[in-house]
Amino acid sequence: MLYIRMFLSMIVGLYTSRVVLNTLGVEDYGTYGIVGGVVGMLGFLNASMSGATSRFLTFELGRGDKKRLADTFSSALIVHMGIALIVLVVAETVGLWFLTHKLVIPEGRMPAAHWVYQMSIASAMLGITQVPYNATIIAHEKMDIYAYVEILNVTLKLLIVYLLTIGHFDKLILYAALVLVVSMIILMIYRIYCIRHFHESRFHWIWDKTILKPLLSFSGWNLYGNMGGIFQQQGTNFVINFFFGVAMNAAVSIGLTVANTVNQFSSNVMLAFRPQIIKLYSIGEKAQMRELTILGIKVIMFIYCLVAVPVYLEVDNLLQIWLVSPPDNSAIICRLFLVSIFFETIRYLIIINIHASGSVRLVSLFSGTLFILIPVLTYLAYYYGGVMELAIVFIILSNLLLCLINIHLVKYYIQIEVKQYYFTIVLVTLIAALSLFISYYIRDLLIPDGYIHIITNTIISIMVVGTLFLLCCFDKVQRRFVFSFIKTKLHLK
Repeated sequence: MLYIRMFLSMIVGLYTSRVVLNTLGVEDYGTYGIVGGVVGMLGFLNASMSGATSRFLTFELGRGDKKRLADTFSSALIVHMGIALIVLVVAETVGLWFLTHKLVIPEGRMPAAHWVYQMSIASAMLGITQVPYNATIIAHEKMDIYAYVEILNVTLKLLIVYLLTIGHFDKLILYAALVLVVSMIILMIYRIYCIRHFHESRFHWIWDKTILKPLLSFSGWNLYGNMGGIFQQQGTNFVINFFFGVAMNAAVSIGLTVANTVNQFSSNVMLAFRPQIIKLYSIGEKAQMRELTILGIKVIMFIYCLVAVPVYLEVDNLLQIWLVSPPDNSAIICRLFLVSIFFETIRYLIIINIHASGSVRLVSLFSGTLFILIPVLTYLAYYYGGVMELAIVFIILSNLLLCLINIHLVKYYIQIEVKQYYFTIVLVTLIAALSLFISYYIRDLLIPDGYIHIITNTIISIMVVGTLFLLCCFDKVQRRFVFSFIKTKLHLK
């Protein structure tokens, strides 16, 4: 169901973004993006808190304490209301000053930009207070609800495009207003569903320090890690711009977009694994939690490689088809990001174990500090004549190093044997590399150039990845389950 949601979002997103761009024009479309981005910069506050909310709700659900679960939900909602007020104050003071005096807005469009800004603030505040409700749905593993609501969301986005093309009001203001209305509709549907189906999501006032203290401590350390991640991304982009100019920034953006799109195929599965891992820890089943995490690494990297290997091999042709004239170095940058996300995905799955324990001080300290160092190292490398790709190499090495550090932290926090984690990471890495090597060797032996080349090579790559993972990564019971699942879905006897 999560994959249905993803495909709908991708297809409609590609279509609507093209129509909206043509309807608004380049200047208004850019104005909407940059004005909304001012509010979006405050998102790291919400990101740090949403991780804490998801963990504690899932943990209490696993323990089965309904009163504690209800108190945790209401406490989290109170904290998110506080965050929403902080965002409102900062946005209406510092943010508004930045919009008025620092942003370069096309002449005559500042009034429209202010309307967009205020509606973006309203949308952000609603989204912040929505986090506990979405976390509740995930904790209860009602993943199909996301797919059903996304169908409505997609339909409403198509309606926005239609109304935008026939409307005679200021197109930029109309678009921002319609986006806000759709966001409100979707949020209300999720809230009504939670209130009707989950008793704990009925808000009541509570101020319990035994709940708030660990919740705020968790989110506070998580905040440091998230800030480090933002500094890594924005700081590295700035350093690249300083030494190589905006053309290289465009190449990095394209490469990262392709890699993140590929990553969506595996991140959906991770979302399904997360609540189960936390619930197992909450009832003391540490060995089962470890086994589920190891299975998760195998399954998620299997799915990732099914898509990433053919994209890695054919990225030059894919970029030519998509962009016609892609910026220089886009292909090599994309390949490096695909490698980086490989280890980043494993790192995130291991972090779920640490989040389950509720102790995130060390993991956030290590990751945040290392992320902050990456732009500094990148600057020094460029200063002494290093090539542009070194920035992404540093990111790859940091993700790999953090994988190893996080495994040690799992052993430290949870007190379980972690040798299987190391073995599994080495195994999936070797299988991925071997899949890439075999697919690369076969494609130039048998296949002509052109679209047939892309299609045939994709099929061969998928077959190679599937064969190697099923034979070398999964045991007999897991293989039997996979084959049974495929036969059931294909209605084979």
